[in-house]
Amino acid sequence: MPRTIRVNYKDLETKEFPVGATLLEISHAFDRYYNYPILVGKVDNNMTELNEPITRSCTVDFYDRSSGLGNSIYGRTAQLMLVLAVKRILGEQAEVIVQHSIDKGFYCEVENISIDKKIVKQMEDEMYEISCQDLIIQKVSVSRFDAIKYFKKKKQMDKVKVLRYISNSYINLYRIDDLYDYFYGELAYSTKQIDDFKLTYIKDNGFVLSYPSAYNPECTLDYIHHSMLFDTFHSYTKWGNQVGIRNAADLNEIVSEGRYNELIRLSEAYYNSQLSRIADQIAENHKKIKLILIAGPSSSGKTTTSKKLEVYLQSKGIRTHQISIDDYFYDRDKTPKLENGELDFESLNAVDVTLFNKHLTKLLDGEKVELPEYNFVLGKREYKGKTLQMGPDDVIVIEGLHGLNDDLTISIERRNKFKIYISPLTQLNIDNHNRIHTSDTRKLRRIVRDNKYRSHSATETLRMWKSIREGEEKYIFPYQDQADVIVNSALLYELGILKTYAEPLLFSVPEDDEMYPEALRLINFLRNFLPIPSDDIPNDSILREFIGESCFR
Repeated sequence: MPRTIRVNYKDLETKEFPVGATLLEISHAFDRYYNYPILVGKVDNNMTELNEPITRSCTVDFYDRSSGLGNSIYGRTAQLMLVLAVKRILGEQAEVIVQHSIDKGFYCEVENISIDKKIVKQMEDEMYEISCQDLIIQKVSVSRFDAIKYFKKKKQMDKVKVLRYISNSYINLYRIDDLYDYFYGELAYSTKQIDDFKLTYIKDNGFVLSYPSAYNPECTLDYIHHSMLFDTFHSYTKWGNQVGIRNAADLNEIVSEGRYNELIRLSEAYYNSQLSRIADQIAENHKKIKLILIAGPSSSGKTTTSKKLEVYLQSKGIRTHQISIDDYFYDRDKTPKLENGELDFESLNAVDVTLFNKHLTKLLDGEKVELPEYNFVLGKREYKGKTLQMGPDDVIVIEGLHGLNDDLTISIERRNKFKIYISPLTQLNIDNHNRIHTSDTRKLRRIVRDNKYRSHSATETLRMWKSIREGEEKYIFPYQDQADVIVNSALLYELGILKTYAEPLLFSVPEDDEMYPEALRLINFLRNFLPIPSDDIPNDSILREFIGESCFR
């Protein structure tokens, strides 16, 4: 039997190690390629935690907090450290609830115990003490029934309930100090690797845990409070609690009892009520408002939202006209390029803003305008006799990537614009410590839609996601505070639906494909949800935009 194994690092170099060397020991030989502590590895395309022994020759890769995968691990481990810090400061009975993401961090609350700025500072100091202690985070495989018994004894009923709906005989718990916790994703090897974070007290027993992002890994930026976004999350969380759904287990309980039809109706009514209120708001000011601009990240449901809003406005006697920003793309030979030479259609510089504003000005002055249509096959704008002329009380609805950026509609006064930011701001979590990323909901929506309408495999969509997120960071999120209102397009029941459609597509990703680890992560994530049939989803639902049979396509 060989005493050594050969480890190839990304085809850059190969080194020999003793059989059974841990991935942590192996990572030290390659950490010069990274600016930050290595958090996890990939061994022959399988995500592997650093404490795992390696017994065969293999190819490896590693991730630090500057990568999307590594950054998620950094955030989850910081959450575990927060849970331990809170129990050390406030006692064993203190329970942290991680509510939702906000400004590159998590909004959290401490249940049943009042906190203030002073206590939050003590919690932050204790987290830094935990980091300095370099505590090893151990992964322990236990039977699901033993885990349920343990969490029941600790009165952590959120975990008891969620584990009831997992079919695995054994599950992984993570141990730090004398604390055991359940996380559905990997954690860092030790607390020393999590050395940069901030806690910011907000109000009403809440605070934000911030840490370096993958887009700014150097340090933790000061928290910036986005009040409208925060209030939208808060309202949805409050409504979810009112209808009895706070986490995945609550949803699964309703599904297991066959009561999901009622939940579908409630969720659709909540979403529609948002559009009804917005239509009332626009109607009250329709003499002034001439442009309605709708923007949001990928797979937020902009198309359905814009078309449904038009129906609400038309029911109030307001004529609407849709104009697509895509029809004003420059011809392909004038499209800007990214550093890698690919065409950059997401940049505002890809749009003929001058022509777009010229047409808007003429339309608002009552002139007839011949509108272009962009031929994506030929990469050219074409004119086919499509004209538009507006009445004095008509409004234009514009849905697209740059809708919130005033540079897109620079010729129109701000008072004549009504800006809508839309995103599926998921309030549902798996349990108190495992939040659901809004980007995961959007990613699953996109996988399903791309496969149905563009014949893309899950692999193709997953491979595009990094560039999609980079575009959102540049062109969407910096402008969200400029919106007049926010539409939350999340539906309480949708992950049970998306599981049915997305899971088979994710299983089709080959094990040797670079996207396989991400596909496997999403498969494991979806295991926390029971499937829901789609028969009773109305054809005007925002979810139909992704799964099919929408009346708006």
